[in-house]
Amino acid sequence: MDYYLRMSEDMQPMPSADEVDLAVEVFRMLSDGTRLRLLWCLTQRPEMSVNDLAAAVDKSATSVSQHLAKLRLARLVQTRRDGVSILYRLDSDHARRLVVEGVHHAEHQGDRVPAHHAGDAPAHLEVGEQR
Repeated sequence: MDYYLRMSEDMQPMPSADEVDLAVEVFRMLSDGTRLRLLWCLTQRPEMSVNDLAAAVDKSATSVSQHLAKLRLARLVQTRRDGVSILYRLDSDHARRLVVEGVHHAEHQGDRVPAHHAGDAPAHLEVGEQR
């Protein structure tokens, strides 16, 4: 299937220099494996505490707190206090889609059927089986 770039009036304008700088910072935050794993966890559950996130990514709560502080400054996560706990959640659906699409794109780089296409695999090809 061929894809063509269509030039039309509805194309988005070039982002401003400030918007580009902010986008670069977002990608910088995503370039760390621990931070990407933390964000992935938050795509799977609406809210999680530091301790739950630390257990999920097998890191210390101190380390996870530092990563979450950076993600919060980059506006990728938000917090909510619940008694003595601080719960973290993704800032927006844009953040969720960015993380999910990045991981799905990476899954496509291998020679196996990506896990997110498990239901799309032909009957003769099992998930994880090489094509």
